[in-house]
Amino acid sequence: MPSTFSLILRDNRIRIPTVTLVALAFTYASTAPYQSIIGINELGLSNGAYSALVFFSAIVNVTTSLTLGIWSDRLKERRPLVLGLCVAGMLGFGSIAIIHSPVVFIFSTLLLVPMSNSTYSLLFASLRARTNQMDRGQGAAITATVRALFSGSWALAPGLIGLYLVSSPSMTPAYGIAALASCTCFCLYFFFAPRNGAAGPAPDHAGFFASLKRIFVPHVLSRVIVMAMLFGLQRLNSMLLPLIITHAAGGTVVDVGFMAGLTALLEMPFMMMWGFAQRHFRTVHVLAFGALIYCAYLLLLGFASAPWHIYALLLLNACGAAAILSVPITYLQDLIADRPGLGTSLNTFIGTGISAGLFAFGTAITDYSGTAFVGAAAGLASIGVLLYLESNWRQARQPA
Repeated sequence: MPSTFSLILRDNRIRIPTVTLVALAFTYASTAPYQSIIGINELGLSNGAYSALVFFSAIVNVTTSLTLGIWSDRLKERRPLVLGLCVAGMLGFGSIAIIHSPVVFIFSTLLLVPMSNSTYSLLFASLRARTNQMDRGQGAAITATVRALFSGSWALAPGLIGLYLVSSPSMTPAYGIAALASCTCFCLYFFFAPRNGAAGPAPDHAGFFASLKRIFVPHVLSRVIVMAMLFGLQRLNSMLLPLIITHAAGGTVVDVGFMAGLTALLEMPFMMMWGFAQRHFRTVHVLAFGALIYCAYLLLLGFASAPWHIYALLLLNACGAAAILSVPITYLQDLIADRPGLGTSLNTFIGTGISAGLFAFGTAITDYSGTAFVGAAAGLASIGVLLYLESNWRQARQPA
């Protein structure tokens, strides 16, 4: 991997988005492990209300990410968009930290935080615009490495925040750290990002709806839905795990932070491993195997009744999550290779809505542990559909 790191360090159009992604990860690392605890335990939202909040937040995520992804493909540079979304992050995270109110929490989680989350897609779109000029294997290795570095930001933040706030009556100060991370992203892009746009082909001047129609081609849409289902498993776990730790397993917020940090730390080498595997095996087989590991983790998570049970599942969690988080980036970008902004925007945010639906359905018929079983079953079904779509027989029937 040294050659991959040297490419990242030498090329300013790769280095700056990478460093910004590392800073951006702190917005997720500071808030995601504690969001369900804050919404349900602190602010008194019901399981159904919290599921609805996550679902509608995902709709805003999808809308914003797709719109900005298509728009960014038509611009000479993505820099102004990134700066604007960083400001949304500062306002959204900062308001939750300062004003401890369910109304502010709902408004920011529903509107401003999803806008901030769209920064992720734009930064990976900038990377893809540059790696499009490279060998495919080299580009995939760079993407996997950058995604691993993004996960690396999770290694320390959640555990340290959990320790810092363990005796605090509220976990909302974690959102203040996220606001500072958004400010750091703004400064990085404002002072250091290239002003001459992303390297690569000329901007795409196709109309908005013409670009959007590319998603609804059956060959593309079916795969987008399956990828969203698989990504939704990881998002479902991010909602369930803190609640299972603090309820069924009898743990504390320190355990929540440590688990998030340790998982992210272990995801880094596993992402490198999955990136290496993509050079020797079909992407779909790599993803299916990784998702199968994650389904096994969710199934076992449903039986956890003590903190050590959660820690014992750490390797399965990190290994499966690494595949689900890193492999689909290249897979979906390859579906629409000439529009990296649109391709990248497909990668994550629809899955958030699916995870909210699974959470709502699972908690309506069972408890948090039982909802993990629901997620495992949905994951196994998704793997079957993915392998069917990508089978040689199916590929032979696809129009040229």
